[in-house]
Amino acid sequence: MSTIDLTQTPSSDPAVILRYRDRQYAADLIGAAILEFDLFSFLNQNGGISFDAVCTHFSWQHRPADVLITLCRASGFVTSNSDGGIELTPVGREFLTADSQWYLGPYYQPIADSPVRKDFVSILKTGKPANWQAKSDGADWHESMKDPDFARSFTDLMNCRGITFGQKLAAAVSEQVAGYSHMLDVGGGSGIYSSTMVARHPHLRATVLEQPPVDTIARREIANLGLGDQVAVHSGDMFRDPWPGDVDIVLLSNVLHDWDIAEAQQIVDRASDALPTGGLLIIHGAIINAKKTGPLPVAEYSALLMNITQGKCYSVAEYGDFLRPHGFELQPYQATTGDRGFLTATKR
Repeated sequence: MSTIDLTQTPSSDPAVILRYRDRQYAADLIGAAILEFDLFSFLNQNGGISFDAVCTHFSWQHRPADVLITLCRASGFVTSNSDGGIELTPVGREFLTADSQWYLGPYYQPIADSPVRKDFVSILKTGKPANWQAKSDGADWHESMKDPDFARSFTDLMNCRGITFGQKLAAAVSEQVAGYSHMLDVGGGSGIYSSTMVARHPHLRATVLEQPPVDTIARREIANLGLGDQVAVHSGDMFRDPWPGDVDIVLLSNVLHDWDIAEAQQIVDRASDALPTGGLLIIHGAIINAKKTGPLPVAEYSALLMNITQGKCYSVAEYGDFLRPHGFELQPYQATTGDRGFLTATKR
């Protein structure tokens, strides 16, 4: 990272490039719905059925089932009626029900033995993430991050997109951060988001909260960028250890979507506790719209997250639910680049 010039920003949007990777698992999730569960035939026979009833019928856990139904809704296979019930669209009815003359289920048969498709069957029923990249001898992503070699390679993977994401985020929040001084970057990885933020806004200083061994990686990367005087690293587990104090911004960038609802709520609770009245919370990542009808690239990416982590891409409405107990004033969603965007909220 020593050759990075944080004063330069790209003039184009890398969304198309990222989508090839982000949608990698979506076909396997649809394949599981078709080949294993015959979901769409069931929905055709039970028009207007509730989400909870679908989960009960198939013995699905809510988190992965929500990812699947959101993907189907964003893809135009299903829609929600005025009561919230699930209905097939004409596309879903004509091409995804087994008794239709235009049924396309056999087109997915070649991936019937895909390890990822099989993993999705298990994840839907257990709610537990699969092994990293579906390796039979691997741990899930959260456990894998405790291994120094894996942490290094995964951090490099995140950095290559984090430079662009971080620069675009820093530019987009210029007005919001103008009156603040100290940002806490929770689960901040290599510190790339803190680094891009302070490079754009020299009046800010930042602290990255990360657990070993990522904390060591972060210190090295921040030093390579020459930002050690503006960005500190605090070692600790964000769930168990005390958070640094004296902060007036908390950044949750690509963090909440790694966790299930209970854990995500705990992180938001701790963020609220860390902020003073008037403090600013920034939630950045791939975010589903309030009605869970898209965007399609985010719904596809959510399938990948659901497979390898304990989380998913949450919706604007769900983030509102996380914040509501603490009285935050939530601002509208703003897009940045690469199908990502952010929400800001002020603690009242």
